[in-house]
Amino acid sequence: MKSPKVKSAGQVVLIPQETILPNPNQPRQRFDYDELEGLAQSIRQNGILQPITVRPGADGKFELIAGERRLRAARLVGITKVPAIVVDIDQKKSAVFSLLENLQRQDLDFFEEAQAIDRLLTEYGMSQEEVGRKLGKAQSTLSNKLRLLRLPEEMRYQLSRAGLTERHARALLSLDNDVQRERALGIMIDRHLTVAESERLIEQMRSKNDRSRCNYRGIRDVRVFINTLNHAVDAIRRAGVDADAAKSETPEYIEYVVRIPKLEQLKMPLPGGGADRTESA
Repeated sequence: MKSPKVKSAGQVVLIPQETILPNPNQPRQRFDYDELEGLAQSIRQNGILQPITVRPGADGKFELIAGERRLRAARLVGITKVPAIVVDIDQKKSAVFSLLENLQRQDLDFFEEAQAIDRLLTEYGMSQEEVGRKLGKAQSTLSNKLRLLRLPEEMRYQLSRAGLTERHARALLSLDNDVQRERALGIMIDRHLTVAESERLIEQMRSKNDRSRCNYRGIRDVRVFINTLNHAVDAIRRAGVDADAAKSETPEYIEYVVRIPKLEQLKMPLPGGGADRTESA
């Protein structure tokens, strides 16, 4: 069975909704049920005012390019045929069109938007300049959005689930590592912090880290302590004790071990004792 013929490109036709397959490159990952229900109510009252966009597929099917929310809402209403514009493009162009359409319509959350931009750059070989021109965004804006993907996937999920904003996410990136970011994010979520409150919290954490680094630098040099320990071991040896010292280092710490023979092995008089007592010991 062949797809219905279209007289000219861009013509709106009615297509059975069961023949429309989802777009494998759909950048939108989450669909809010309440939003879909609201859109379904509007479609029930007014019909689908803006056609979806599809491309011809195999076996009489069509692949959705743009308009998944409208298609899902139409299915909730029970509409059997949906208005669509059929465009004859290949899969790569379909994927790019779908990403750009969602970005231009601002249908994506900020993490989905960052992922979509990243896919345009990495999978479809577009430059930042080209993406910025198509989306009407400065390259610096694109760079800031791409930085959001430095956050681990689980952290992104928590941010989205809690309804936090892009500014919340960008504030987290100013911390040094993911351990600190997890701690800050937990506080932000538990206390329902605004952006300003979150930025103050993170600034306090950064200041505390800076003070800790300054205090460590105030010690000047760990070698001062190592030399002190070496002098102490030398003093023990001058007193006739065969002390043994060993120093080792790891990326996290310096280990300094001093071994001193037990008292009965020293062959030395006990405090207040004489030579005879030492020999009998």
